[in-house]
Order: sequence, then C-alpha cells, then structure tokens
Amino acid sequence: MTASTLRPLYPLLYEDLVRRALAEDLGRAGDLTSDAIVPAELRATAVVRARRPGRVAGLDVAGLALRLLDPEVEVTVVTGDGADVEAGGTLAQVRGRARAMLSAERVALNFLGRLSGIATVTREVVRAVAAYPARVVCTRKTTPLLRSLEKYAVRAGGGVNHRFGLDDAVLIKDNHRAVAGGAAAAVERARRAAGHLVKIEIEVDDLAELAAVVELGVDAVLLDNMTPEELARAVAIVAGRAVTEASGGITPETAAAVAASGVDLLSIGWLTHSAPVLDVGLDFEP
Repeated sequence: MTASTLRPLYPLLYEDLVRRALAEDLGRAGDLTSDAIVPAELRATAVVRARRPGRVAGLDVAGLALRLLDPEVEVTVVTGDGADVEAGGTLAQVRGRARAMLSAERVALNFLGRLSGIATVTREVVRAVAAYPARVVCTRKTTPLLRSLEKYAVRAGGGVNHRFGLDDAVLIKDNHRAVAGGAAAAVERARRAAGHLVKIEIEVDDLAELAAVVELGVDAVLLDNMTPEELARAVAIVAGRAVTEASGGITPETAAAVAASGVDLLSIGWLTHSAPVLDVGLDFEP
C-alpha cells in the first residue's frame, strides 16, 4: 500500500471515538488552562511535526479532533498518511482558534502518534521481506474499540489486514478442535454452517498434523510457532492447495527467513498491540 493507493477511512468509523476522547479530556469543566489564558477569538498558526522518522497514519483522525472544537479550523496536509517523514519533517499546517487548538492538541496527537507508530513498525517488517512474495498481515490483537483505526494504520505501513472480527471468516484454533473432537469434525461443522463466501482456516502446530489437515480442503492453514525450516517443509506439503500463514514470534530480524520459506503470509500480532508511538508534536508559530 502506498500513499497514493491508501484509501481514507470513513469518518463514521472514528468520529464517536474522537468525541469520546475529547469528552474524557475536557471532563466536566473544560480546559481550565486555555479557557483562562487564551481569548476565545484569538487565531493562531501551528505546525504538526514528526520528532522522529517514521510512516504517517492518522492525520484525518487528528484533524477531526481539531474540527470538533473549531469547525472553521484549516488543516493543510504536507506529508500525508502512507508517506514517510524524517525527524523534524512537517506533517501538516494548522490555522484556527488558538484556544480550540490547544484544547484538542493532546487528543489529536494521541491518535496520530499511535497510528503512525503502527504504520512505522509495519513498514519495517514489509521492507524486511520485500525480496519475497509473502505479505505481512495483522491480527485481532488490537486495542479495544480501535480496531478499524489500527488496521488502517497497518495498511498505511504497507501491510494487509487479516479478519476484522469473528464474523468475517472461520479460524479453527486448538481449543475449537479440542471441543469439537478433532480437526475433521471441526471443519465439517464449520463448512455446514458457513456461507458460500466464508473462508475456512485451521491452525496446526506440527507437520504431521498439517499433512492430515490439508486433505480436508480448507482454504488456509495457520502454521503456528514453526521454524523457517519447518515452514519450508510445510509449504511443500501444502503444495499450493491452501494459503499458508506463518504465525508466532516473528520479528523484523527473523521476518526475512520466515518469508524465504515460501509461506504466503506473515501474521504478526505485535504490529498493533506493542508498537511504540511515533513522537509527533504541534508547535505554535509566533
């Protein structure tokens, strides 16, 4: 995904989140500091800058936080979502009421820094596997209620989304199989219940298990915590009959070896649950 092909999110998907974040910050009495110090109609210009290099994501969300407190604020994007920025680089210029900008600043930067951090680490893994066809995908290990935003950030970093929730694909894991009485029973029941457009994936822990599972005709196999050597053997066993997804312990340092095994997907939960924020700031101009 590049900056030119990245599709923006519908504001409907995040407007309520931004409103709630502002309400949390403003509390019962509003911004005591800015309301006391800054005249209501004073206008100002500020610049949003990156303090460290990274991949940008979340400018529209940050802009909404500003607009909800000042509908007339002007946000001019300089380095947009999906693009790379150097330390000190400008992301956007902002013009509007100074009081509103000060009151919305932290909420706007919290969203922007969080999403840009996810985009940045995703970019690093995508670059690590660039020599191979494998794609980098995220998981459901997202911050509660922020899934659509965090998965958008993964796309901004060049990654691809896994399922968004429990309702858009079947993924049979170890516990499902244990309750169902085995892989074959679990797949049979899933196939009877799933619609004709619903994909079925099953998790396997070893190669012996994989050899039996692939004969069940599933759409994808999740190869959990296998070494690159085991993954290469797994790809040979599958022989193109299902999508192969490697998962478990993949880091930027090991990603290339995993991709070299021939798997189709590298599934990485920490892209969303443990990415450090990208340090961004909003600086007022004299």
